Amino acid sequence: MSEIPAVSREWHLVRRPQGWPVAEDFALREVPVSAEPAAGRILVRNLHMSVDPYMRGRMNDVKSYIPPFQLDEPMQGGAVGEVVASAAEGFAVGDHVLHHLGWREYAELDAKFATKVDASLAPLSAYLGVLGMPGLTAYAGLFEVASFKEGDSVFVSGAAGAVGSLVGQFAKIKGASRVIGSAGSDDKVTLLTEKYGFDAAFNYKNGPVAEQLPAAAPDGVDVYFDNVGGDHLEAAISSMKVNGRATLCGAIAGYNDTEAAPGPRNLMQVIGKRLRLQGILVNDHAGLQQQFVQDVAGWLRSGELSYDETVVEGVENATSAFLGMLRGENTGKMIVSFTG
Repeated sequence: MSEIPAVSREWHLVRRPQGWPVAEDFALREVPVSAEPAAGRILVRNLHMSVDPYMRGRMNDVKSYIPPFQLDEPMQGGAVGEVVASAAEGFAVGDHVLHHLGWREYAELDAKFATKVDASLAPLSAYLGVLGMPGLTAYAGLFEVASFKEGDSVFVSGAAGAVGSLVGQFAKIKGASRVIGSAGSDDKVTLLTEKYGFDAAFNYKNGPVAEQLPAAAPDGVDVYFDNVGGDHLEAAISSMKVNGRATLCGAIAGYNDTEAAPGPRNLMQVIGKRLRLQGILVNDHAGLQQQFVQDVAGWLRSGELSYDETVVEGVENATSAFLGMLRGENTGKMIVSFTG
């Protein structure tokens, strides 16, 4: 274990982004580190942190399901690290923990907001992806929100991302009749079909989704898992069968728009087809956590489930990783590691 330094670097939001975030919206600052946390608290040296699409929304000063980031204060997000000082019962130096004070090298926090993780069961970074929030989002969104059943045909947008790549595989494992994915490059399309087992996939940059989806799913779609919104959602509504179900997880296509995008122009079909469109917030599904870990860990052990990570090294590159994730430069989970 390395010596605790006098200062830690952390990223602050210093300006609300207008449209796409730029470097000037953020500042990497040094702050003092206390090697002696107060009673009930721990000091964690972060090893890996997560950058996720939802973080873009927290940069806006608007009321939402989660408070916005505050200006001139450190941003937050999932992180996993090693306890380097502890004044909390049940937490010892050397323990590995998952917590929500990412975007910084060292985090001092109340131990009740930390969860121990076992590095012998999976790589620590996996607790930010396949065994973490993205994994549970995929699991709950498919099985609970979309009421997936064996024999369903499933369409996943943003299918090469941290959530989408798992949704498609979960559906295949549980007996989907056909799984279709969209992605933003030909290489990702190949990955979906050759590694993740999707039956069909298409590059949405190669032509209108409204034309490519029906070609990939000529018999229609029972379940749509939406990570993109926009033209994908409109196309999915047109391709969905009667009594189809859609899980609305994200709308990354519009996160950096400065003007409101027009909604799907075919919402009347929701009535005629008796479709169900339902949003998901992963925190509403904590009750599935035990079953989720049991199932996913088993699928990983059996080799039925694969996952990818795109790793960027160094806290100084965290905002670059975040912007790259928004542009779709990641395959699977985007991780920032501080292990170098």
